Amino acid sequence: MSDRLLIDKAKNKNKDAFAELFLRHRDFLYRYLLKLTLNPDLSEDIVQDTMLKSYQNIKKYNGSSSFTSWLITIANRIYFDILRKKKRERNWIKQQQILGQRKLSWQLQQNNDRWSATLESFKELKPDIRAAVLLKHYYGYTYDEIGKLMGVKSGTVKSRVHVGLIQLRKGLLGDEEG
Repeated sequence: MSDRLLIDKAKNKNKDAFAELFLRHRDFLYRYLLKLTLNPDLSEDIVQDTMLKSYQNIKKYNGSSSFTSWLITIANRIYFDILRKKKRERNWIKQQQILGQRKLSWQLQQNNDRWSATLESFKELKPDIRAAVLLKHYYGYTYDEIGKLMGVKSGTVKSRVHVGLIQLRKGLLGDEEG
C-alpha cells in the first residue's frame, strides 16, 4: 500500500494505517535524530513524541512535501523546543550528550563505521548548524528544502552549512590547517 493511501486512511482515523505509515519511516527518523542529538535515548524519546504529534496533526499534512520531510520538520521542532526548555540545564544536557556520545562511539567502533572519525568535531557544532550539515551533506536535501524544514531562509541554511563545514574542517585538520 502506498504512503499516499495510508495517509488518506490515517486522516480518516484509521490507527492501523497510521501505525504502518509511521513504522515505514521510523528507522530513517531515528537515524537522523541520532546524528542530530548524538544521544540514543533522547533520539528515541523524540521519535515517540514525533509519532504522537504527527498522529494528532495528520489532518494538517497537505502533501506539499514528502511524509518523511514532514516528520523531520516535526522532530526538529521538538528537539529545538527541548533545547530551549533545557537552556538552564545545559550541564545536564552536556552530561547526557557525553554519555550518548560514549554509547554512540562504542557502537560505531563496534561497527567500524567511518562516521566515528568525524564524531568528535561534529558534536562541537551548534544543533542548528549540525542539522543543516546533516540534511545537506548526509541526506542530500537542497538548501530550499532544508530552509522549509527548519523554518528559515535558504540563505541562512547556506550560511549554516558553510560555517559547519569550516568548523568540521578545523576540527579534523587542526586549527592551523583549517
